[in-house]
Amino acid sequence: MTTLDNVGSARGRVMRAKLASFLQRQGAFVALVILFVFAAFRYENFLGWPPENLINVLRQNSMVGLVALGMTFVILTGGIDLSVGSLLAVAGVVAASLAGKGLVVALIAGVAAATILGLVNGLIISKARIQPFIVTLAMMIAARGLVLAYTKEDTVRVDRSAVSFAELGRGKIEVGALDLPYPVIILFVAFALGWLVLTQTRFGRYVYALGDNEEAARLMGLNVDRVTIGVYALSGALAGLAGAILASRLGAGQPVAGIGWELDAIAAVVVGGTLLTGGQGSVGATLVGVILLGMIFNIFNLEGQISPWWQLVLRGVILLAVVVVQNRLSSRK
Repeated sequence: MTTLDNVGSARGRVMRAKLASFLQRQGAFVALVILFVFAAFRYENFLGWPPENLINVLRQNSMVGLVALGMTFVILTGGIDLSVGSLLAVAGVVAASLAGKGLVVALIAGVAAATILGLVNGLIISKARIQPFIVTLAMMIAARGLVLAYTKEDTVRVDRSAVSFAELGRGKIEVGALDLPYPVIILFVAFALGWLVLTQTRFGRYVYALGDNEEAARLMGLNVDRVTIGVYALSGALAGLAGAILASRLGAGQPVAGIGWELDAIAAVVVGGTLLTGGQGSVGATLVGVILLGMIFNIFNLEGQISPWWQLVLRGVILLAVVVVQNRLSSRK
């Protein structure tokens, strides 16, 4: 093989590695753009003004988006949180029970309840050195049982006088021709704050360091236990916020709320490009993943030819396909 052949081969490998890196980081965004273009041609007024369909997609997926934001922090450390759906239900029931005392009290109580349970997850994982999968699976079961026992498997209705609490999930702000629902505004504010925390704070750098190599992070003097506890508490808090919003929107706290949401959140995080092994990803990519999945299933509904059961099958297929592609791209980098 000549020197020119060697140079050409090396350049080819470099180009493939760059392409693999780009697709891993921006693949979801590229797919979202393609999907928007397809929908714009396929459905009349899909991207019209005001963009009611897009806002509806964001509103429907805002609560899953909040859960996915918390899950992003956890997965970036190399962990997993299977309890978020149950914590969401706990927060929703607590908030609905206290809605008559005002929005602030109900919201703080609901978020606090879920945060405490998330904190317990982090403490057990960090101090007892038990795998996150096992700990959060146990919490998922225990928290669900707790909320079912508290409510006696019945729905907790929001007091009709709790007007301010009802506005949390149903209210909106008019901005020109746009009617922006409160949940959508909360979603974007939360993601903006999450981006700031991950990119502009020491805690964010520690999250990436922990996910990249836990032992190296310990040797560098990082308080790994504190970071672990922090990300699981944050995951619980965001699940709690989503639960309170859901209770407000439905007018009730449901003990069976949030079942399967942990899988939707994981799917959004992974589809966005965050590695399940940790250390690589971003909250912006997760937001793209949330919108992309929301758009896909919105298109399924517009087509009206795919039953909800087959949509569940497709969720699983999409998640598996993304993980396989991630692994292939990682091996080529």
